[in-house]
Amino acid sequence: MNTNNSYHWRKQLMWGLVLIGLGAALLLDQLQLFDIYDLWHFWPLLLVVIGINKMIGYPSAADFTSGLWTTFIGIWLFANFEHLFGLTFRNSWPYLIIAWGVTLILKPFIRERFAINAPTQESRHED
Repeated sequence: MNTNNSYHWRKQLMWGLVLIGLGAALLLDQLQLFDIYDLWHFWPLLLVVIGINKMIGYPSAADFTSGLWTTFIGIWLFANFEHLFGLTFRNSWPYLIIAWGVTLILKPFIRERFAINAPTQESRHED
């Protein structure tokens, strides 16, 4: 199995596990064994998992950058919902601008790193 296929397989596996977990939680809620509404404020952590999943393995530079943003947004939302470090939506929006600036600075380095480690066209088509 080449790296491109294993990367897509891992992404599919992650989504399958997320759907199984969500379905099990909803089933337990319907059976009145578990109250799913107690966990609603943890949904941004799902974005963190998705972002990290995009960044590991052999992603493209665009996938890695998208994973960074998804992870940051998930952490930012969770911190705002839970009021960690006194953060609210009103006082934490400048962090988004700072993160955008950091992304603009890091983007050339990310592209260069993934261009060096990217598989050649020939190795992508090998089985």
